[in-house]
Formats: sequence, structure tokens, C-alpha cells
Amino acid sequence: MIADYFKEVASGFSNTFKGLAITFRYLWKPAITVQYPHEKLVPYDLFRGVLLFDANVCISCNLCVKACPSECIVLENAVNPAGKKIAKVAWYTIDFGKCNFCRLCEEACPTKPKSVWHSLDYELIFTNRDQMVRCWRPEDDYVGVWYDRKEKKFKAPAEQIPIHDIPVRR
Repeated sequence: MIADYFKEVASGFSNTFKGLAITFRYLWKPAITVQYPHEKLVPYDLFRGVLLFDANVCISCNLCVKACPSECIVLENAVNPAGKKIAKVAWYTIDFGKCNFCRLCEEACPTKPKSVWHSLDYELIFTNRDQMVRCWRPEDDYVGVWYDRKEKKFKAPAEQIPIHDIPVRR
């Protein structure tokens, strides 16, 4: 009985020193932590981050709308002065409250480079439901705008911090 007690104490000391040995081994290696938010990790190439859109590249084919299982994409074709639809987009809207980031819209897009794509940005902040619905017109930036129903005007999302100045396209 006393022998079992001393075996347990010896085992405890042994395990403690094993843990300390691992700690001291990593103590002298370079740190892998990132000083967030001043430094940011760059995700892997296939990371499905924030959806971005380029209205100038889009040919308004509606393939992304048809491919979306969440039905969160709405596209409105531009029209010429005669009232006929042309291969340009007037409005493109994604509801991030419904989007499941499945990437089917990006895969369905036939343009090169893609007009809709997942960026490597992982910081997407919404403070109300209106900000979840992003809209794009040909003159808007890749990030899009959101409609403020209280002020009745479109606003750029100020809280979104891009990782890259020019978003990566596939």
C-alpha cells in the first residue's frame, strides 16, 4: 500500500517533468502568435471568405442566381434606352444573412476573371440586419454598399477591414 503511494508520487513527478521538458523545448523556438489586430494571418488559397463582386466584369447571365441553394443572390439586368436587356448588371445583391458561403456562385460564374468570388478576408462585421444585405452597382467598390433604411441612403461598410488591398481572384 505504501509502495503504491510512492509509485503514484514518482509517476506524478515524472509526468510533471515531461510536461516541463515540452514547455522548455518550445520556449526557445520563435513565437507563432500574431499580434492581432495589428498583424493578420493570411488564410489558405481555398478559404471561403467574404464574397466580393465586380459589376464591370459581370455579363448578367444569372448562373450565380440559379446555382445559389440559399436563394440569397438577386441580380437585375441593365437596359438600353430602348428598354431591352443588355449583358451588363444594373444591381447585384447578396444577403449575407442567408448565404452559407458554399462557393457555388463562384463556380457557376463563366467570366474570367470571376465577377463574384470569395476573398481571403475573414472579418465581416454587421451591427444590424440592413448591413447584411450588400448591393453592387457598376460604380461601386468590390465590397459593395448597404442601404440604411433610417437615413434612406446607401453607405459603404466602414467596419470591414480588408486583408489585401486588391482582393485575390481565382
